[in-house]
Amino acid sequence: MTQQQMSSPILVLADQAGDHLTPLARQALTLAASLTSADVVALSLAATPDVAALSELGATQLLHADLGQAARSSVVASDALISALATDNFGLVLLCSDYRGREIAGRVGALTEAGVVSGASSVGFEGGVLQIGKTALGGSWSMRIVLEGQTPIVGIASGVIDEAEVASPVALTPQALSVELSPEACAIEVISCVPDEEEGVRLTEASTVVCGGRGVDGDFELVRSLANALGGAVGATRVACDEGWAPRAEQIGQTGLTVTPNLYIGLGVSGAIHHTVGMQSSQHIVAVCDDPDAPIFEIADFGVVGDVTEVVPAALAAIEEARSQA
Repeated sequence: MTQQQMSSPILVLADQAGDHLTPLARQALTLAASLTSADVVALSLAATPDVAALSELGATQLLHADLGQAARSSVVASDALISALATDNFGLVLLCSDYRGREIAGRVGALTEAGVVSGASSVGFEGGVLQIGKTALGGSWSMRIVLEGQTPIVGIASGVIDEAEVASPVALTPQALSVELSPEACAIEVISCVPDEEEGVRLTEASTVVCGGRGVDGDFELVRSLANALGGAVGATRVACDEGWAPRAEQIGQTGLTVTPNLYIGLGVSGAIHHTVGMQSSQHIVAVCDDPDAPIFEIADFGVVGDVTEVVPAALAAIEEARSQA
């Protein structure tokens, strides 16, 4: 597809974790800057927008709505996005395709009658038509979706865009955005927010992920030991979380997180579609499973047919020996 640019501005919902843009928001801004010759307008709902990063990644305007803790509600954030849409004739809205982003995209799309695509792996503009690429059925099908009509809304999948700073960043001055809250938003009151007590590397940002499935039979200490040895993060399948072996925050897959590490190691993971959709874009996939016919081996770069209780201790011993000789 020949890369062309839109002549209309693009609106990006710039999510932050604390004082900094999330990795996925950074990717969305990078994509926006490459897609339009007009303004890239960032919408920040954070108390303190990450102005420097927004500028470096190509934002040319910044709308700021300080809604306090209420902004964590997807309904409130949806109202803010609708208010932002009224400020210009945008050609596209980009946001993160995470839990919250999918809720916001669906609600805003329904209220504005706009086309919505979540989990996009590519976005292009050709011949005046917006074309979105995404995969389906566990990556076995690739789709190209054409969105026409008024301002479409696209959620970007994690890890599909390499973030890049623009050559000539624009100095940004936040412009206050007045948000008209709907009755549904007014009915929600955020009492308190408790940050995740996540130790070590964040799962969605880790370069190495070790994931445990049904085959570990509850022994997640094996999973954590290997992750610690490799400086990685721990993930889990839906079954492992359902069994209470791992917290829901570590779930990878269709109803969990999407990860795109350099190295993914699946321990006792069979490779059901609802799991592989959340990790299939990993650069290197290693699978350890005692079932030689497990679907995970179809996408693995390296596979070991064996018992994780035997393979992992051997791997840990080999890692320790290699480090002692380094």
